[in-house]
Amino acid sequence: MNKGYLSIVLHAHLPYVHHPEYEHFFEENWLFEAMTDCYLPLAALFDRLQLDAVDYRITLSLSPTLLTMWRDPLLQTRYLRHLQMQLELAEQEVARTLLQPDFHALALMYQQLFRTTLNNFRDHYQCDILAAFIKHQQSGKLELITTAATHGFLPLLNISESAVRRQIKIGIDTFKAFTGIQPRGFWLPECAYYPGVEKHLQAEGIEYFYVDTHGILDAKTTDQPPGVYAPLICENGVAAFGRDPASSRQVWSAEQGYPGDADYREYYRDIGFDLDLDYLAPYLQDEDTRVNTGIKYYRVTGSDLAKQTYNPQQARYKAQQHAVDFVRQRQAQIDILSQELATTPIIVAPYDAELFGHWWFEGPLWLEAVLRLLNDSSEGLKTRTCSDYLDLHLGAQSGTPAASSWGENGYSSYWLNESNDWIYPLIHKANDELEKLLADLQGRVVNALQQRAINQALRSLLLAQASDWPFILKSGTTVDYAKKRITDHLARFNYLHDAIRKNRINERYLSALEVMDDIFPDLDFKT
Repeated sequence: MNKGYLSIVLHAHLPYVHHPEYEHFFEENWLFEAMTDCYLPLAALFDRLQLDAVDYRITLSLSPTLLTMWRDPLLQTRYLRHLQMQLELAEQEVARTLLQPDFHALALMYQQLFRTTLNNFRDHYQCDILAAFIKHQQSGKLELITTAATHGFLPLLNISESAVRRQIKIGIDTFKAFTGIQPRGFWLPECAYYPGVEKHLQAEGIEYFYVDTHGILDAKTTDQPPGVYAPLICENGVAAFGRDPASSRQVWSAEQGYPGDADYREYYRDIGFDLDLDYLAPYLQDEDTRVNTGIKYYRVTGSDLAKQTYNPQQARYKAQQHAVDFVRQRQAQIDILSQELATTPIIVAPYDAELFGHWWFEGPLWLEAVLRLLNDSSEGLKTRTCSDYLDLHLGAQSGTPAASSWGENGYSSYWLNESNDWIYPLIHKANDELEKLLADLQGRVVNALQQRAINQALRSLLLAQASDWPFILKSGTTVDYAKKRITDHLARFNYLHDAIRKNRINERYLSALEVMDDIFPDLDFKT
């Protein structure tokens, strides 16, 4: 008899980085690293579980920007080139470390890893990682859902309901175009909720979304004090599922989380910053700029200690032990909850997908072990998605979640502060100008060139609204690039808006913008 359920949710998202105007572009490495470290290992993980007939259910949220980059022929070609360079560097490392036994064994490991990754992506998946995930959705084990068009931080766009509505609608339409799937669930970017956003979700056929813990605990409800172990049903019938703090802490916490264990691979120690630049130069996009190569020889070790050599066998053993610990604690949690609650509880454990493999190299091993352990368990805890839970028609609460996010301090402060507050007046002004333009054109004949220009202006505005840029400005990483992306997209919007108003559209320049910002091909400003 099932005492309760565990719903693991992975949210996969990267900002849209697409620069066909350059031969190489540094920030494209964000995608390439995540492909090698996270997305391909996850696909391989699901393949192994399918081969072994493991019974599991898990949710994967895929952002429209990520889907677009996955299917982009230019980025696919560049990723293949990136893998070839990684493999060549690993082969050089095999030779260089011949007299360093510990490093040599790791160099051989990376050589095999990059060779396998190249073969899997090019030959097994035919350069189409999305098809691999769709296959597992169709098998009934994986539930695919999506998020807003460019991951806009919706509470800060809510000055205009049209801005929020477009982010949600275009995000869902894009997901459906790529996958052929109507998503039942929706990932609010940064789990950022404001009361009323659920009406836009309902309009697009969404049945549930996620909020952070305090979004449920501080909810307005007529029931007894709400808890996060059952959904909160909004007035319009859309369900909100709250994040479980205990399972989050075990994986996310810098002090208590598994990824900080001394035996795991150290992400921040890479030969791209350790070895001589002249040696590395042939394998770098820019021969003068150091970057992560993906070859890392050290383990976390511990604070204030000299880094020690990474031991893959010990790390795999630790991942298995941590999986056992995680499952044991979730089972104990369910045992208590099932006695305390009048309904069957669900533990919702959402994580950024990029944690698994990219930041936490052993993360996919841990996740696979967790799913296998739960498959073998007879302790009454099973993995299910939130859709599964709703289909079971178990207990629920009624009310309205509280404004919240899963960001620092729980609200909007990471996306609205002295480092990035200049963004929003410009974005809101552009949205107002777009609304006025559309109102003025209503009922008028709009020719094909004007339609293209309006659609491209809308693309520019959507790209400027991405939550990634204010996040980067606050975190202090690649600040110049984030500023340039915002200002460039707004400049493109302003140019197109003025050109449309004056009926002086330069088709050649418009075509160039359509190539550079080649996203949302089915976008139609009229819908």
